[in-house]
Amino acid sequence: MPATQENEIAITVYAPALVGNDGRPLAVVQRMERALPGLRLEWTISSEGKRIPVPQREAFLARGRPNGRGFPLLRNGDDDFRVTVTGLELPAGSSPGGQAQLDIHAVLPLTVDGIAAAAEVLEAVAEGARAFWGHATPFNAGVDIARQTKNWAANPQPPPRGLPALKLPWNIRSPEIPHQLGWLNYWSAAAEEAIGFPDPTRDAELLSRSRRTATGGWVVRLTDAPLDLDNPAHLDALKRAYERFPEIGGRATP
Repeated sequence: MPATQENEIAITVYAPALVGNDGRPLAVVQRMERALPGLRLEWTISSEGKRIPVPQREAFLARGRPNGRGFPLLRNGDDDFRVTVTGLELPAGSSPGGQAQLDIHAVLPLTVDGIAAAAEVLEAVAEGARAFWGHATPFNAGVDIARQTKNWAANPQPPPRGLPALKLPWNIRSPEIPHQLGWLNYWSAAAEEAIGFPDPTRDAELLSRSRRTATGGWVVRLTDAPLDLDNPAHLDALKRAYERFPEIGGRATP
């Protein structure tokens, strides 16, 4: 199957900004490789869109992006099972709490193997980056979830599918508060405290599909199968999670 956005799982995590060459980009890459046996992220993409090898990967990551903000894209060499990762720095003015952040994007194929590995890879990226929070979501569901974040002045239309409107990131009071939900959600210990998870009584269903991470965070799965908002049960699960966690998206604060 040719690689397209529609058959991808997008992984996004938000972490503290890089401080010099602090080693987290390499840690993310190495943890991804351990999470997905056989994966080797030893290639990048040229300006012409061609796949080219990266023989000195650690130095390549340490040099950062050409604009000095984040780290450059790496991918594997298998065009039939394409995996990528890159990091972008978000300036303080566009980030929650006025704190610059590292925004890491990884992509897995929406295949049997990609779906099976998604939770492990999300955890690997998030814990390697020492992230506040993150999520892994199939592309199609992610489009509607992204449309929940509203600049009402620019677009007065409500979000799709009856989903709640979420604040723009820079209007959220702290970086520990997730901007949105996804299919698989990574919440650090700080994020858990910010949103009030877990409550053993109210979160029994979510906890049945969740697991603790080595650093005290959680990977929380909203639905057993990849999130599909054309499925009424999946849409209902997403809406219930938003009702349970009003802090997410900055909705609990004026």
